[in-house]
Formats: sequence, C-alpha cells, structure tokens
Amino acid sequence: MSLRIVFMGTPGFAVPSLDILVRNGYDIAAVVTATDKMGGRGMKQAIQPAVKQYALANGIPVLQPQNLKNPAFIEELRRLEANLQIVVAFRMLPEEAWSLPEFGTFNLHGSLLPKYRGAAPINWAVINGETETGVTTFFIRHEIDTGDIILQERMPIGEDETAGDVHGRMMLLGAETVLKTVRLIESGHYSLKKQDHSQATKAPKLFHETCGIDFDRPTQQVHNFIRGLSPYPAAWTQLDGKELKILRTSRDFTPPSHPAGAFVSDNRSFLKIATSDGYVQVHELQLEGRRRMFVRDFLNGYSF
Repeated sequence: MSLRIVFMGTPGFAVPSLDILVRNGYDIAAVVTATDKMGGRGMKQAIQPAVKQYALANGIPVLQPQNLKNPAFIEELRRLEANLQIVVAFRMLPEEAWSLPEFGTFNLHGSLLPKYRGAAPINWAVINGETETGVTTFFIRHEIDTGDIILQERMPIGEDETAGDVHGRMMLLGAETVLKTVRLIESGHYSLKKQDHSQATKAPKLFHETCGIDFDRPTQQVHNFIRGLSPYPAAWTQLDGKELKILRTSRDFTPPSHPAGAFVSDNRSFLKIATSDGYVQVHELQLEGRRRMFVRDFLNGYSF
C-alpha cells in the first residue's frame, strides 16, 4: 500500500508530527493550516502558523482556507488525491473534508479518550490533579472526539509539572504515536476500539475571565489550578490594582496564620500566598506590564 497524506495542523505542537512523517519518507501531498495572523509592532506583520513555516521550508504545498466548508476548498482537497488525512491541533472538520480519503482521516488528541474530550485536555488534566495522561489517535466521525480509537500511549504527570511542561513532552510522544498509527494503517493490520461514552469527561476551552485564582480553597487545588493554566492562559490574581499572573508554585502545608489570599514575603527571597489550609510558594510570576520573572528578581524591585 502506498500512502499519500494531507496533514492538517497549525501550532508548534503539530510540527514534530509532520516532521517525523517527512523524515520517514512519507508522501505529504499538502498541509492545511490556519490563515496568517497579524502581529508584531503595530499589528502590521503577517505571522505564519508554525506548520506553514515548516511546510514552506520543506517544499510542501500549503492550503489556508478561511472556510473549511467552501466547495472550492473541498474540490482542492479532492484534486490532491490523498488516501489518508491526519489532523493534529486543527479546527473541527466538516464531513465533506474528513470523509474524502480512502483510508479515512485520523486525529491526534492530547488525552486518553474518552477522558477530556474538547479543546483543552492538557490543561484540565493538570487542573484536576491527574497523575497520568496520554495521547489517542482515532478516526474522525460526526461528534467531536468520539471516533473509534486506533492507538493510545500513556505518560505520567509530575506533581509540580505545569501544563506547558506536559505539552512539551506530549508533543514528542504524539509525533511518535502518529508515526506508529500511520504504519499500522499502512500495514492494514490493526483493530479499532469503540469509546465507552459513559466514561467521557469534558475539557472545554479556557477563557481569561475564568482563570482568576480562588485562594479560599485547599493548597493542593490552588496549586493544581495554577500549574494547569501555566503558561497560557495563566492563572491570575490582583496586586495593587494590577493583574498578577502566577506561573509556577510549590505547596506548603504549614497551617496558615494569615487569611486566604494574603501575600507573605521576606522581601528578599520568598513569596507565598495563603490558602484555606496552607500556602502556595510562588516561584515565577508576571505583573501586568512587566516581563515574566523569578520571585527573587521580582522582589529586587518590589516590597510587600
């Protein structure tokens, strides 16, 4: 069997998955990615998606449709004559697109489905204090993240790891899993596993307004909330009327002698914030209008 692949993805998370296919000699007919965004000084510079940058550097054709249901785009896909499509960190596809290839369209998802279906599986796994997560490849069907499972690979989550830390490791595990999945499809020797929908949990998109920290909760929950939102969209609180992002913490279970939310510091080396049953020790933070800093650097210019 000879595979001709269309790869769909946008951010840096998807690049290792595309790269591992290229390095292993697979025929990538084209990549489909998001349109360029305006950024830089004055928002006047076109910022290309990471997948597009990789594709252009490696001579791979690029499609950037604004509307995935546009008949012209669907016809363009059809003309590529791909027999397999791979989706990694991309938008929800219409049936007209995912049903085209002979061998189907599979997606790489950042959880052990059916757990954490949705847009932010890594964040929610960390927020909820999971000690294990993983990646799943599955064939796309009508309902999002519900298709039959091809392959799953597991990975641990450290007790102080942030979502960003997990993202970095999962990006590489995901690439290896995409390659294994392609080889299984290529061989024709694989079996599919139905998802148990009764075990499904959700991982909805995160918004800034819901990322405010409630310190009137147990230390473990506050710590998990902070690391699950770091580095983006970032958990925040208020300091002197400005937004203060808390990016990395550890736990201090000393019974608190301060009200929940109180800042405690020696103004030299440490900063901790009281919770309902202890403290979170802050290690990295970012005050509105300033760069991300380690606590010692922050305390060089700020006194509590």
